[in-house]
Amino acid sequence: MHQTIALLGPPGSGKGTQAARLQEEFGYTPLSTGNLLRAARLEDTELGRRAAEYMDRGDLVPDELILGVVREAADDFEGKAVLLDGFPRTRAQAEAITAGLTQLGRELGAAILIDVPDDVVMQRILNRGQGRSDDNPETVRERLRVYHGEIDPLLAYYDELGLLRRVDGTGDADEVYEQVRRSAEG
Repeated sequence: MHQTIALLGPPGSGKGTQAARLQEEFGYTPLSTGNLLRAARLEDTELGRRAAEYMDRGDLVPDELILGVVREAADDFEGKAVLLDGFPRTRAQAEAITAGLTQLGRELGAAILIDVPDDVVMQRILNRGQGRSDDNPETVRERLRVYHGEIDPLLAYYDELGLLRRVDGTGDADEVYEQVRRSAEG
């Protein structure tokens, strides 16, 4: 298994589900910027308040905020297998995290894209019933618009590095996991 992998995909693609399974089977420590940002928001930290403004509109949280929260969290991952869950989301973040990993003596082994069509994403998010403020049709449409605007350069970057692995995320969780697992093994 690769020591560090990135799990990418649109909101509602099942990244969290697959990350949990990788954690259970292989001991990956997930680094989820979404979870870190939601925790900062609940704790009402300065970062959380700043991020909430973007999250509530369905916009991406700016790179400097994301990279700050990741740098803080990275201190806890020395010597552990790490799964970047939904991060990076932009090419600039990918370039910064690649450089940061190199400084830590790590390298990204694979960037795994869980590919799911927008109509399936919309249905999944609206049916998940988590009661999050960003789980409404208007915000989901905006999140998808922003996602598509950012993902192509990111995927091109990982493809250039030979790290991109595509997984069909429309099957059931077990089928998707088998594809994710094979991609994480190298």
